Order: sequence, then structure tokens, then C-alpha cells
Amino acid sequence: MRLLLIHSDNIEYSAQKKTPSAEGEAILKDSMKEALTVFCAVESIDEENIPYIISKTKDEILDTVKKLGVENVMIYPYAHLSSDLSSPDVAIEVLKGVEKACREESSLNVKRAPFGWYKAFTLSCKGHPLSELSKTITPEDAADKPEKKEVEHKFFVITPKGEIKDFHDYADNTPLGKLIKKETGMGVELGGEPLHVELMRSKELVDYEPLADVGQHRWMPRGKVIRDLLADYVLKLVLDYGGMPVETPIMYDLGNSAINEHAAKFGERQYRFKSGNRNMMLRFAACFGMFSVMHSMHVSPNNLPMKMYELATYAFRHEQKGECIGLKRLRAFTMPDMHSMCGDMAQTLKCFEEQLLIGWKTGKDLEYPLAGVFRCTEDFYKENEEWVKKIVKMSDTPMLIETLSDRVHYWIAKVDLAAIDGQGRPIENPTVQIDVESAKRFDIKYYNTKNELVYPIIMHCSPTGSIERVICALLENTASQDVPMLPVWLSPTQVRIVPVAERHLKSAEEFCNKLNNSGIRCDIDDREESVGKKVREAGMDWVPYVAVLGDSEAESGKLTVTVRKESKPKVPKKVEYTVEELVGHIKSECSDYPVRPLYTPKKLSNKPRFI
Repeated sequence: MRLLLIHSDNIEYSAQKKTPSAEGEAILKDSMKEALTVFCAVESIDEENIPYIISKTKDEILDTVKKLGVENVMIYPYAHLSSDLSSPDVAIEVLKGVEKACREESSLNVKRAPFGWYKAFTLSCKGHPLSELSKTITPEDAADKPEKKEVEHKFFVITPKGEIKDFHDYADNTPLGKLIKKETGMGVELGGEPLHVELMRSKELVDYEPLADVGQHRWMPRGKVIRDLLADYVLKLVLDYGGMPVETPIMYDLGNSAINEHAAKFGERQYRFKSGNRNMMLRFAACFGMFSVMHSMHVSPNNLPMKMYELATYAFRHEQKGECIGLKRLRAFTMPDMHSMCGDMAQTLKCFEEQLLIGWKTGKDLEYPLAGVFRCTEDFYKENEEWVKKIVKMSDTPMLIETLSDRVHYWIAKVDLAAIDGQGRPIENPTVQIDVESAKRFDIKYYNTKNELVYPIIMHCSPTGSIERVICALLENTASQDVPMLPVWLSPTQVRIVPVAERHLKSAEEFCNKLNNSGIRCDIDDREESVGKKVREAGMDWVPYVAVLGDSEAESGKLTVTVRKESKPKVPKKVEYTVEELVGHIKSECSDYPVRPLYTPKKLSNKPRFI
């Protein structure tokens, strides 16, 4: 709700022409003297908690009236205060509710101008510090929202041996311990800005976009190649698993009851807007599009489990401005999102096992440790306790278990795997969820062998979590490394050749071309700088393999290469390679991972600075 409150000498209006949404019974002409005129715009987000919006607006009006010492209030619909309006029916309901609430809780003289009419009005504003006030009221402000059913949360740890332990015994400085502290409310370590925020800019990967909304970024070539490699990596995982890629729109119509209901079930804040007369929203994941595709499909039991995948570029969540930071909390992000239709619970649990193992694998491939929390309803746990112990044993690491006394979400069970940032705080990444609501809500069905109608269970899975948070975790993980670096397959430049003098440039280009033609990202530092400075800057760029090329290397065809992964601080590890040996070594190291070419100029003298 947007409010503009004017202390008025006089307010007078006259309705001229009705719109299609005009309310029927209305006072078409009226006026007030010595009044508080309250211009109101009811917004789409207000539909999430109408009673609270009415109550809070009433409180604001009565509080302002008390400060001004007036007895007259004119409530005046004014759509121009917002570009994200509610439906007309909701707006009328809210405005009538505010009028009624103000009358019932005060002895004020309250009037309301009609909704849905073009009106001529005259207004005389008084001119003191409190004569013009603006307010914004949102459902997020509600500390006194309608009471929800109290849900009891229980926490414990299960070990790979199936032992049930008190979670306090694991609340230490391990990744699991730090996750436990956050999830159980024991507190997380405090600190300033996360490490990755400085790194993402200093390494010229990604930066904030000042011309966009908060929580939106622009990607430089070095960051873009990492994003693309990660997208390729997840696609291969999904294809190997039998997933089918699709692509769906980023915005959906809230006039659809299934969309509206599912959006309301999702706890995070959402981007909502008006398109003509339609209330729309930007997707927060690929669910809506996937569900629409599933609804239109012809599926038989032989097709199940049926897995579909989308790299949702972008998904949107309207995080609070102060919560948006770096790559950890954003308003627009890239979400690898897989949905699987399953025929029964046995098939569902098998898919859950497979997808959980994929999640653990991504942590190993990306070279940062993960810790896990498994959440479910108490009923699910009672029915599947041995299976829960089985997936912990498969994970080969203790896991935090959280049980909920009642189901409050669309899922009955889920697992969240988290990396830990440089300040000991969790970064949620892979997830797997068992959804028992959405098939019926979106009318997703098939007929079994007995020709009976079945609404399938739907699995949600993000094998890595959002691409941005993966890069966040990669950068944060460097805090624990003696010599910080990214995995070689993700390094924007994998090999840098440093010619000693200009006469070595031709040989450097020959070596560089061989490496690039072999699928290795190689560049040349041909700038007019000292060799020492070039080597130091290669280190600052975290280049995994740095080769200085002088007379002997040009003649012998062998390169003396500093191998970053095997080096210690101030103790570089140097290995002699021919170009062919270096190619073979890097290809062996990166054999299971995707390949992309160099995204920046081959010669550093041609590379611009982005930051």
C-alpha cells in the first residue's frame, strides 16, 4: 500500500466518468474542510495479507490524525502512486476495509471517494512540516500477521553407522558444525563483507550493475567463461542422468489460480508487476514453466521417472536491499533446475538417492567441502527412518536431521547441502525436494496400467544450487588455501606464457597457438614490463601454469612451468614440460570437465581493464 497524506484546508472531488472497474454504489461528489486527505494505491503484494494491510493503514491514518489534531478524513483512491497495482476487487475491499476500520476505532468523520472513476478534484495543502507525508506498507512488515499453525522443529544428527546423536555434540568448527549452528539458531559467526565480494571485482569476474535494480550484476569475460563452464558442467551431469533440457518463460500470470496459489506457498519475496490489466510475476525458479510443460504432456508409466531440466536464466527473488550482497544474496540469479515425475514413493526415494549423490559429487568436483541437512515431516520420518539412515550412510558423512510436526510447504522431505564461506557461514547450494502438492494443483496426471488417474510425485533438484552461489563458494573457499586458486578446468586462463624479451615473442605465439588449438586456455604477457612483475601478476590472476620463455626454452622447445597447485607460499614448484607434455598433463587433470576457449585477447597488451 502506498499512501500520500495531505493536511488539507479543503478537498473537493467530482466523479466525471466511470471505468470498467468502477464500484457500483458510490458518492460521486463530495468535499471536506480541515481534513487529512489520504491518497491510496493498493498494490499487488498487498493481496498476500489483506487484513494486515487494512489494519496497518488504519493505524497510520489514526496516528497522523492525532498528530495533526483534525477530525475529518478523506480516503482517496489514487492509482498513480504505484505501477504495481492490485486487482480492482482487492483494491475496493481494502479501501472499504480501511474506511470501516477508521470509523469503528475513532469518532472521526470519515469519507471515501469512489474507486474506478475519473475524478476532477481541488486540494489546498496547509504548508507545515507534517502537512505532506508518504508511507509504504507491505505484508513483509507484519509482525502480527494472522496466526499460523505452530510447527515444532526437532533437530538431531544421524551418523553413517545409523547412530542418532545430540546435535550439540557436533556444533564445532567443521563445516557440519557451522551449518548446525546456523540451522538450530545457535548463531553464526559475525563479520564484515564476505571475502568473495572483493575477489569477484579484483579478479575482474563480476561487478554490480549500477543501472539495474539492486542485486543484479554484469559479468566480465573472465567471469563469463566460468559461468558458461559451470552451465556446461551441470548440463552434462543432467544429460548423463537422463534429464531432458527445455526452456520456459520468465514471467507468469497471477490470474491463474495454480500460479497464484503456488507463489503464495513460496516463502521468499517476489517480483510482481502489472502488464496491461494482468497481474504478473517474474519466476523464482523454473517450476511454473516445467509444470506447464508437464501438464501438456502425454505420459505413461513407461516414461517414469521422467526428468526435465532448465538452466533458469534468470530467476528472481525480491530480497531486501540490505540483504543483497555479492554473489550470495541476489535479486536475479541463474538456477540449474531439474524436475522429475515419479510414479510412486519407492520410485521417488530411489530418485532422491541418485540426485543426492549428484549433489555430493558436485562438491568434490568443485573442490569445496559440503555439509548437509535433511528435513522432513515427522510422519515421513516415522515411515522412512531406515531409508533416512540409508541415505546418510550413502553420503558417508554425518548429517543434521530436522523434523517438522506438520507439513507447511509443498514438500514432505528435502535435503540442502551447503558450502561454508570464509567467515564460517553456510552458503546453500545443492537441494533435492519431494513435492506432493504441485501435480494436483497444476493438473499434471497420467493413467496407470489399470487406467486409473494418477497425480505423480514431483522431485525438485538443483544439482549445484545457483551458478552465482557456486562461484561465491569457489571464491570463499580460497580463504582456506595456502596458495589460492580455482580448479584448473574453471580457471579463465589455464596457462600463461611470459616471454623474456621481444625476440621470444614469436616462439611464445607458436607455443600459445598449440595450447589453444588443443583446448587449453593460454595467453601471452607481451607487455613492456619486467619478467618479475609479469610473473607476480600471473600469480595475482591465479593462473595455474606459468611458463617463462627465454633463449634456452625457445631453442629446446621445453618450458619451465610454475605449477600453482603444487606450490607453497614463496616456494614455487617448477616442472619442465614440452608443449605436448603440458597439454597431456592438463587434459588428464581436466578430462571429465567441459572445455571452453579463451574469452579474452591472446595478448595481454590487447586486453582492456574492466574495473
